[in-house]
Amino acid sequence: MPKIKVLIVDDSAVVRQTLAAIISRDPAMEVMAAASDPFVAVDKIRDEVPDVITLDIEMPRMDGVTFLHKLMSQHPIPVVVVSSLAEAGSETALHAMEYGAVDIIMKPRLGVKGFLEESRILICDAIKAAAKARVKRVAARHDSPLPKLTADAVIAKARTMAMAATTEKVIAIGASTGGTEAVRVILEAMPLDSPGLVIVQHMPEHFTASFAKRLDSICRISVKEAETNDTVVRGRALIAPGNRHTLLKRSGARYYVEVKDGPLVSRHRPSVDVLFRSAAQYAGKNALGVIMTGMGDDGSRGLLEMREAGAHTVAQDEESCIVFGMPKEAIKRGAVDKVVSLDAIPAEVLRFGR
Repeated sequence: MPKIKVLIVDDSAVVRQTLAAIISRDPAMEVMAAASDPFVAVDKIRDEVPDVITLDIEMPRMDGVTFLHKLMSQHPIPVVVVSSLAEAGSETALHAMEYGAVDIIMKPRLGVKGFLEESRILICDAIKAAAKARVKRVAARHDSPLPKLTADAVIAKARTMAMAATTEKVIAIGASTGGTEAVRVILEAMPLDSPGLVIVQHMPEHFTASFAKRLDSICRISVKEAETNDTVVRGRALIAPGNRHTLLKRSGARYYVEVKDGPLVSRHRPSVDVLFRSAAQYAGKNALGVIMTGMGDDGSRGLLEMREAGAHTVAQDEESCIVFGMPKEAIKRGAVDKVVSLDAIPAEVLRFGR
């Protein structure tokens, strides 16, 4: 098999050298070239097109997000962002994923060399997943989402509120690589009376809060990062927080979530398997399980448990997946009732939730 050719783009010589050493030690990959900024990277790409680019965000002459947007709108190449952005800058990283980055690896501002060496397996796995991704051309986006106003803009909030009706239907969704955009597609299609959704999207800690906030600003339904005792109600999606598991629970007719610590499950925290198992136990036939784009097999076992408990199960098809890993494994296990394209998943959700 030909080796995966990697172009490293980072203004730090230490990072370039460390990444080059890590990549070169893996027999499946090789460093095609290294560039100190996007302008040098363009020259390298003219000479030879890489299979994957690792890209910093904060660089001189042109920032990584601008370069990524130009690249993906003109000549799409799989990109793994290796960024120093911390929680305060995570909105920038979310823009990077919107513009087509396959994955994001957070790096600290201090002790970067040691961190990268300790994260060798994570980095190599991300690059290999990116090499398998089918990236698509990204159209230029000039419009910013309009602010979501509340009824306070028209009428003052009453002192008391009526009890919100609970729902008997719950949608449990799991996704990984390429899932941020896939989740956006689904949630933007949800009407205000959509069934309640609980979503595990593999993302680093601190990213999920900004991810939920951004989705809340562009979707008709409410979207928030899940907290223990949050009720699953119509018109709301709960996003599992990074580095913590999220479980569905039930008390009487009320569904709610529990957010808890625990070991990595299927090499992930949060784990789709954990969410799906809890949905099988507490919702059974009242739940719909949806497994979407992502590398690995997280969610395949839990989805089978959901199906065995009477839940309806759906998988995203290969054509619309960025990485057809998790859905493929679920299909192989016999965990899937129906395979549909990403664009067809919202209709499945609404049909089940009626």
